[in-house]
Amino acid sequence: MRTSRPRTLCLAAAFAASGALAVQAQAQDAEPETAPALKVELNSATPLEGACRLTFMATNGLGVDVAKLVLETVLLTTDGVVDRLTLFDLQTLPANRPRVRQFDVAGLDCGKLGQVLINGVQACDGEGLDPATCTNELDLSTRADIEVLG
Repeated sequence: MRTSRPRTLCLAAAFAASGALAVQAQAQDAEPETAPALKVELNSATPLEGACRLTFMATNGLGVDVAKLVLETVLLTTDGVVDRLTLFDLQTLPANRPRVRQFDVAGLDCGKLGQVLINGVQACDGEGLDPATCTNELDLSTRADIEVLG
């Protein structure tokens, strides 16, 4: 049986289109390249006797180890009033590895904490790093009912 030329062209076009769709789907499934970032997530706020424990998950995606990271942090009440200004020392953060850091803030009622403002980076030590670099690469998030901004 002889196939007509228009039918052959239609089949060829259909195969080409399906191949292009498969390549496009593979490209969408591939993980996108992520920009370097210093991710700091407020993971939880736990009431303690006379204090509030703030738990942070930090992931260093800068490509080099951070020898020391200290964040200047402002804690604000649910009414937007500054409760205190403090420094949180996240210590060392190896490249591409998550770390959990906890801070027990004496005299703080977790239920009255409305926002955590990362006011700046007081220290960021590591090869080629400085506070300005780390400030520019901060990626802040929260899992708690407390807003985190910076």
